[in-house]
Amino acid sequence: MSHPKKRPPAMKTKPKETVNKKALIWVLSSFAAIAILMAVLLIVNN
Repeated sequence: MSHPKKRPPAMKTKPKETVNKKALIWVLSSFAAIAILMAVLLIVNN
C-alpha cells in the first residue's frame, strides 16, 4: 500500500523572535532598585 506523499507547506514561516517580557522586567527592576539604593546611600552618607 503506497502512502500519499506529504506536500511541503506553501510558505515556510520562521518563528518570530519574542522578547522574554518577564526576564526584561526583572532585569530592569533590579537595575532600578540598585540605582535607587545607591542614590539613597549617597544622600544618607553626606
